[in-house]
Amino acid sequence: MNDLTVSNIERQNVLNNKYAVAKIQDNLGITGMEFEGEYRFTKKMVADFYEVDISTINRYLAEYENELKYNGYVLCKGKRLKELKLQFGHLINETSKTTQLGLFNFRAFLNIGMLLTESEKAKQVRSIILDIVIATINERVGGGTKYINRRDANYLPTAIKETNYRKQLTSALRAYVNGHETNMYSEVTNAIYKAVFRENAKEYREILKLDSKDNVRHTLYAEVLLVIASFENGVGAAIRDAYNEKGNIKLTVQEVETLIMKLAEAPMQKPYLDDARAKMASRDLSFRDAYHSNIEEYLRAVSPEEYDRFIGDKSIDIDQILEENSDVLKRLKQADEDGED
Repeated sequence: MNDLTVSNIERQNVLNNKYAVAKIQDNLGITGMEFEGEYRFTKKMVADFYEVDISTINRYLAEYENELKYNGYVLCKGKRLKELKLQFGHLINETSKTTQLGLFNFRAFLNIGMLLTESEKAKQVRSIILDIVIATINERVGGGTKYINRRDANYLPTAIKETNYRKQLTSALRAYVNGHETNMYSEVTNAIYKAVFRENAKEYREILKLDSKDNVRHTLYAEVLLVIASFENGVGAAIRDAYNEKGNIKLTVQEVETLIMKLAEAPMQKPYLDDARAKMASRDLSFRDAYHSNIEEYLRAVSPEEYDRFIGDKSIDIDQILEENSDVLKRLKQADEDGED
């Protein structure tokens, strides 16, 4: 992970992961004032914990107001403030004339701790945060995150679709393109990967630290597989059309690669490519601590819904998938014989 003090995406990835946030709260043993269903902290409480002046907290509130409000910082006033004073007047140490009071919930409390560069205590908290986030993800997926994509209920149906479209592509390559089959499959697959996420199979393997027996496609998210399926279907059709236009003369692999690049540049593909790149870059950084520099401009925070989808209640246990879908996985394994990666 990158430095939390400088990366809004990294900070939001932590705060959107409710499973990690709960463990961090347990680890720190911080409670605060339980008000309106969650723990709240005044600016003084936050300043005291992080061992800084209230003026420092105010400065960060001014600079990062939108981020902190998004993550739970609120101004308590009116009837809510009266109720707070009735319950916790002995703790908040504010005069009766106070008309509004800034309150942090635990997410906002962590948020400002990830921002404070002047605080040694905040630095210690950031170290704890990073350790717990990694441990929580690994714990919830039962080990490594290489195949965390398979915990998505959409993965298997999409993998089946991609397998079928790949067969159409490999059939077109055999019928209409010159070259050794294995080499053709590898070169064309690399060209498609380059078009979709700007990395060939070798580069992707290095980023995810895959070994030689790992199939790249088996680690891809459903949305990325669907875009690849679209490419494979389109490339297969384009190869056939080009073959007919050339008077039934077989294409070279270089001509196929040109067709792939042309397809990638089609305006209708842009929304799908942008979405697939954003999901791949963002999820791999959060779940796998893998950084795709070629598509870094697509990075965004992983949403709370995505955490539920891959490590939460909506995720599917990988062992259960293997057991209940053994026939499907056999089909996927058979499809691998049509070409690696």
